[in-house]
Amino acid sequence: MDTAKIGSFQRGMDVLRCLALGVVCLGISVPASADIYSWRDTNGNLVLSNTHRPPDGVESKSYPVSKTEGVYATVFVSAERTRSFDDLIVEHSELNGVRTDLVRAVVQVESAYNPNARSPKGAKGLMQLMPATALRFGVANPYNPVENVRAGVAYLRQLLDRYGNNEKLALAAYNAGPGAVDKYGENVPPYRETQNYVSRINKIAGARVASAAPRPRPQIYKVIKIIDGREVVVFTDSKPQ
Repeated sequence: MDTAKIGSFQRGMDVLRCLALGVVCLGISVPASADIYSWRDTNGNLVLSNTHRPPDGVESKSYPVSKTEGVYATVFVSAERTRSFDDLIVEHSELNGVRTDLVRAVVQVESAYNPNARSPKGAKGLMQLMPATALRFGVANPYNPVENVRAGVAYLRQLLDRYGNNEKLALAAYNAGPGAVDKYGENVPPYRETQNYVSRINKIAGARVASAAPRPRPQIYKVIKIIDGREVVVFTDSKPQ
């Protein structure tokens, strides 16, 4: 084998080793700071990953994302794992008035439901809490799913309130920080990572369904009636004549 062919073969082996290493790293954790890449597979499914699309001819496994259609990820998350945290997610989503599907999508993208995930920037746990956020919400152990989800959903609620319930801006702030969103006039910052992050979560969570207009609260009237010769206070929703 001549020198040129040996060099080409060696480079090919290096690429394969890098791909294998990437798969192993994905199995350990999904860094919140990683870039998000997407492409369509041969069946037309949207594949989302924190690694580049593999070269032509190199097989890349992908797995369906729970509670979505046509969305796959390169990190496998078993239905059993997602179910184990679903009651916790539903509890805090309802407590904070945040869409459950949105919280599920954040957990999927942030950690692939790995409660021990840690990013190179120091974000930890299911919802990848940064140390300052964990401290603000009184989290003693960010790897504890109960504490992590409680604080993560509460923080997401604060961001939704800050940006008028605009999910895209809240997600952008969750990823890049409110300062970055405000810097660009309350728009999603032009960072590839943040834009891909927002897009990916929206694809998994689906569109927010506009809630019906709130029903007006009934008017309650205080009426004094004479019953058996005594004055009795009665409250009613019928307007007195």
